[in-house]
Amino acid sequence: MKRYCIKSRPGRLEFLDILHETDSGYKIRLTKKSDGNERVLEEFIDRHLFDICVKTGFLSELANAGLAAAVSA
Repeated sequence: MKRYCIKSRPGRLEFLDILHETDSGYKIRLTKKSDGNERVLEEFIDRHLFDICVKTGFLSELANAGLAAAVSA
């Protein structure tokens, strides 16, 4: 499973996990943390939209497992 950090405003931590890949896109889990609250959603994102988000820097992959664990803490 790959984890991506979502560019967000200060004080918020947002990331997504790719749960499953299909020909047309990805089943993802979005996690948003702010002010001690956590919100988790499962959604589908089109492959083209996902690629644009990565290319523009809106999403950045967390390559290190230690970093991924720190984000979930």
